[in-house]
Amino acid sequence: MAMSRTSFSTKDINELFNLVNGKSSLAKPSGAKPVAFNGNQVFTFNFDNAASIVAENGAKTTGGATVEPVRVVPIKFEYGARVPDEFLYGAEEVGLEILDGFKEGAARKFAEALDIAAFHGINPRTGAASAVVGNNHFDYKVSQTETYDSTDPDAALQTVISTVRTAGNKVSGIAMSPTYADILAGIVNAGGVREYPEYRFGGNPDTFHGMAQDVNSTVSQALSGATAVDYAIVGDFADRFRWGFSKDIELEVIEYGNPDNDASAGDLKGHNQVYLRCEAYIGWGIIDASAFAIIKSA
Repeated sequence: MAMSRTSFSTKDINELFNLVNGKSSLAKPSGAKPVAFNGNQVFTFNFDNAASIVAENGAKTTGGATVEPVRVVPIKFEYGARVPDEFLYGAEEVGLEILDGFKEGAARKFAEALDIAAFHGINPRTGAASAVVGNNHFDYKVSQTETYDSTDPDAALQTVISTVRTAGNKVSGIAMSPTYADILAGIVNAGGVREYPEYRFGGNPDTFHGMAQDVNSTVSQALSGATAVDYAIVGDFADRFRWGFSKDIELEVIEYGNPDNDASAGDLKGHNQVYLRCEAYIGWGIIDASAFAIIKSA
């Protein structure tokens, strides 16, 4: 048989969700919601006026609300790898071990891909802008930015947090690059005490002053050849960002051909290999760009 295709079980999908939640700076503070294969419509309401007190027999006035739909459409991500064909013919536990290892590795790559695509609109494998993602990413949609100042690095954090709060939003999470975490770890106050000791020696605490936080190199990913990078992204990830998998996640086991289009690797059968390919449909939406702000390099 040249190829077998199996769908992940509900248990497998839940495990994949958990693995992505632990490795993606976007997934960690926001939580996944199921995404229909043909997309979901998320409605946001902007209430224009304050509530009104009405006297007995008094006339009611207009409150007003603007409804703005945001469509969350899943796009296809794939990850594949060649493995020895002992996977097919070896003991059952050997095959299961390879499958479990591949599933975990693919989940890590999907987590990384979610961040890189949704933060920056980049195809993770090529490093180039993705036409499929288009403008559906933070670097394009979020206009509230602050330039990092080496003389007062934590002031930039306070500025972007204040910007989001002034716009009427809350700050529920922060994602920062390892470089920025290291900068914070090095701040010493006038008394010689370190301001942020939790970031020393590669620290990555779960919270930062009550906000969910994560340190991840995906924050500072940039287009190939670009020099400017993001240092930190703050905002209401819990309520103003949505992401999720569609329910159909499939694993292919391919025995023949050159499915990765790698001419140097040759035919699978001719090299005693099989190819494992996992495909997932992941969608996301930035519900309100004013709920986020970014610290950028100069």
